[in-house]
Amino acid sequence: MPVSPAALAHAEDLADFVAASPSSYHAAAEVARRLEAVGFTRLHEEDSWPALAGGRYVVVRDGAAIAWTVPTDAAATTPAQIFGAHTDSPGFKLKPQPTTGSRGWLQAAVEVYGGPLLNSWLDRELRLAGRLALADGSVVLADTGALLRLPQLAIHLDRGVNNGLALDKQTETQPVWGLGDAAEADVLAELASSAEVPVAEIRGYDVVVADSARGAVFGKDRAFFASGRLDDLASVHAGVVALADHETPEQGPIAILAAFDHEELGSASRSGAAGPFLEDILERVYANLGADGSTRRQAYASSWCLSSDVGHSVHPNYAAKHDPVVQPVLGSGPILKLNANQRYATDAVGTASWLTWCERAGVTSQEFVSNNSVPCGSTIGPITATRLGIRTVDVGIPILSMHSARELAGVSDLYDLALVAQSFFKG
Repeated sequence: MPVSPAALAHAEDLADFVAASPSSYHAAAEVARRLEAVGFTRLHEEDSWPALAGGRYVVVRDGAAIAWTVPTDAAATTPAQIFGAHTDSPGFKLKPQPTTGSRGWLQAAVEVYGGPLLNSWLDRELRLAGRLALADGSVVLADTGALLRLPQLAIHLDRGVNNGLALDKQTETQPVWGLGDAAEADVLAELASSAEVPVAEIRGYDVVVADSARGAVFGKDRAFFASGRLDDLASVHAGVVALADHETPEQGPIAILAAFDHEELGSASRSGAAGPFLEDILERVYANLGADGSTRRQAYASSWCLSSDVGHSVHPNYAAKHDPVVQPVLGSGPILKLNANQRYATDAVGTASWLTWCERAGVTSQEFVSNNSVPCGSTIGPITATRLGIRTVDVGIPILSMHSARELAGVSDLYDLALVAQSFFKG
């Protein structure tokens, strides 16, 4: 069945969002930019904050962003509806002393970030993107556009490559970016030029490698969407779209989007889900509503967190890797993620609530559970539940090629997730 025009428009907007978000720092900035464009006020953590009732606000901390709307009649015990996601993706990060090369080639020294499918990064035009810390104390974003490539060794020089490719993470994953003598070149100059700052002013940097190709809709009935960083910009984008469309009510819950960094590394950072960012924001929001520790905990007891991250669609070529019965597929709706060992935080009460939010949005849901012999990963859900004690449900969309440089999703699932997020924000 052809996907709806609204779903296709959502996918094209996601392609714009991913293109503007090659690093977590760009993603956080893009979240803020989009929300400010529809009337949200940018707040800074080092400032005192205005009265919050009836307002729409966004705060950026490094590569993370938290935004929220406060009902006009909000009180100290008003619950929160928190839609959580993450801004980072597996790939490569630029090392210190990053300009290398030999035999006439210029290369960039990178280290592996998270758990990428290394072979998927071969033979693609790649970009460098991230933040630069300057001598005057300022921070700017940089994005070189297509600059690098990891060229694969020709089959003539490795006749057994199709029997299994194993890349050495140190010696075989250093991309080329030019020709010449490494002693006379500086890859940081490319970043400085893209940010329009002098290279001599750079004192520090957090820079990653990202695919430079734009996301694309394709396939029969235009059912598929392929892009880099769908894990987890697909969820961040759904949350931004839903919160931007959420009209601040007189009564109801505080609607919150929490887009964290460093999920692919375990979330243990000042801008990760295991860090204090969300708790810091909640404490300040509720303090401005007159809450103390006790009444804030009352609010938490009635609150929900919807932790949204991608999950596995059944793969037609590797069906045995999946549960033999529970087999979600692209185009059949968002997924509810369950795990007996609490790798996901979903329980029976959360399941019932998720189905209610889906029904209200007119969306069909699928379940996801791992094959017992193939342990699943985890996400921010259990971390948020543990840190704050807020009831949490783990959900997402099914994809193929997870942790590839370019992942595959269903166009209708992307749109349906945003619809459920809108339903969720209403409480």
